[in-house]
Amino acid sequence: MRIGLLGTGPWARRTHGPSLAAHPSVELAGVWGRRPEAARDLADTLGTRAHDDVDALLDDCDAVAIALPPDVQAPLAVRAARAGKHLLLDKPIATSVDGARELSDVVAETGVASVVYFTLRFSEGPARWVGEQQAAGGWWTGDARWLSSIFAGGDSPYAASPWRHDRGALWDVGPHALSMLLPVLGDVAELDAVRGQTGPGDTVQFLLRHTSGAVSTVTTSHTVPQAATEVLAEVRGESGVSRMPDWDGNDPQVPFGNAVDALLRAVDGEPHPCDARFGARVTEILAAVEASLPAKSSRGESA
Repeated sequence: MRIGLLGTGPWARRTHGPSLAAHPSVELAGVWGRRPEAARDLADTLGTRAHDDVDALLDDCDAVAIALPPDVQAPLAVRAARAGKHLLLDKPIATSVDGARELSDVVAETGVASVVYFTLRFSEGPARWVGEQQAAGGWWTGDARWLSSIFAGGDSPYAASPWRHDRGALWDVGPHALSMLLPVLGDVAELDAVRGQTGPGDTVQFLLRHTSGAVSTVTTSHTVPQAATEVLAEVRGESGVSRMPDWDGNDPQVPFGNAVDALLRAVDGEPHPCDARFGARVTEILAAVEASLPAKSSRGESA
């Protein structure tokens, strides 16, 4: 399959590009970016060619992998789907409900295959854990935490990301947490949320009641101290306590390669549960969480 890459930032350079270039069943058809010089540089690194025009790249490929901010991704993905191109999307698929629903609807209308890259769902241990807990059932409560120090110092390549600073960890890593809990506990029927008031950060915790009757909590932050960082998901119920296997995220190319495999299978008629429809539902939930938060004053405190 010929796959074009949209995006030239750290995620494209570290994960999408190398994974696509190395995949045995994929031809990296080219790179497009909002900065042509960056697209040319990345294309040279990956041994492919840069495209100055999105439509020119769409003409040269069967699918696109998108590594762009969510609200840049959504309209470009709609454009690609209308051109009949399959979609390997990043999470969240959009930060507006309208944008996410439009993308999901266009995917359904055109019949293109879609996979949303929720990293944990394509990492071997966490993905297997989700399937096992779905099969077990009988869960009463759940908890998911993604606590990072991206904005608390250090040398993360994502620390300078404007959209992450604007929308915070809720929108960046909240999708990962939801991707682990929703398949096991069911869709969300009711929610509430609070902001953390300790430290300078973007810490948010929200409480969910699921359609199964189970309740869960999710905590997200990019501003915790390094010693407090954690990625966790666990459920409790009739089978006791089950916790997701440890995940360190050191090699993102492996799970992304698994996502590419999932897209190839989806094209062949085996859809993956992490598709554009699921991505749109995640955006709806995060938007509801954000709407339930108290407003922030100019000094970052609740109004």
